[in-house]
Amino acid sequence: MRTTKKIKFTGFPDYHNPREQVYYRYLAERYDFVESDTPDYVIDGGQSFEHVKYDAVKILICSENDVPDFNSYDYAIGSVPLQFDDRYLRMPWFAFSDKLADALQRPSQHDIALSRRKFCSFVVSNVEFGDPLRKTFFETLSKYKKVDSGGRYLNNVGGAVSDKVSFCREYKFNIAFENSSYPGYVTEKIVEAYAAHSIPIYYGSPTIGLDFRNESMIRVNGAEDVSRAVEEIIRLDNDEDAYMKKVAAPCCDVSDVDKYINKVVFFLSHVFDQPLVEAKRLCPYGHQAMMRRHLKYVHGLDYRIGQSDLYRLVTNVAGFVRRLRK
Repeated sequence: MRTTKKIKFTGFPDYHNPREQVYYRYLAERYDFVESDTPDYVIDGGQSFEHVKYDAVKILICSENDVPDFNSYDYAIGSVPLQFDDRYLRMPWFAFSDKLADALQRPSQHDIALSRRKFCSFVVSNVEFGDPLRKTFFETLSKYKKVDSGGRYLNNVGGAVSDKVSFCREYKFNIAFENSSYPGYVTEKIVEAYAAHSIPIYYGSPTIGLDFRNESMIRVNGAEDVSRAVEEIIRLDNDEDAYMKKVAAPCCDVSDVDKYINKVVFFLSHVFDQPLVEAKRLCPYGHQAMMRRHLKYVHGLDYRIGQSDLYRLVTNVAGFVRRLRK
């Protein structure tokens, strides 16, 4: 028998509508979800503090390099390698990519046309908090051959491309650097390179080998590793057989996207299947409760400031100045 669950979505980035995700569709076959302003469950994307307004079971689905705050959330799904009883599931953000199925389908080693494509692509737009190593690597590799930058950042192809994967399919390599290097933090960037049948040049999670095979990528382990990585790229660029072996290598041990989705569905079903009072994991007393109350006040103040004309003017001017400096 289907049960009704009153839910509220908060804090998700524009590019991740939870209602359109496979895990939501699977769960909707089991539960009748009713979106409500008085929810029993809040599913939060971690991009705002709106969740603090609600007294409900709170589930974080995190896309960033954040360590979940279990003083604020009952449960969390994230990238970092943690274990916390039934309250946490490690599921890196790449698992939610709609390109993952394409990435798992590796090309034929006999498709020589792949080795005769243009050299290397680079597609970055949001750089405000990005690791500066990404720019350093782009500039260093560009000394060997031109790297075509199709994003808004360092664009050299006449404007930002509308379809990243289609653009990357024209190239042998793709600079797939995360915004930061943090254990377990693996986003869609490497998946998009695999989906384009390009070899990812990867910098990011130092534990990337837990998710993707090292032999299917070129790893950059830090600033001190740039020269070695560039030498490896040059070698592959000039050795067709070696290039084809690497680009066709299986990228991971998982061959079915559903294995990722099923883990998410199982985790969330465990939350929803418990009686509501038993699903709660946050302590309602003591310092933990006091800090959550303070966060409500901070969120209210932040919201009022954010709606003011002066704040909007200041942030617009600051953003303009940052763009000029870049």
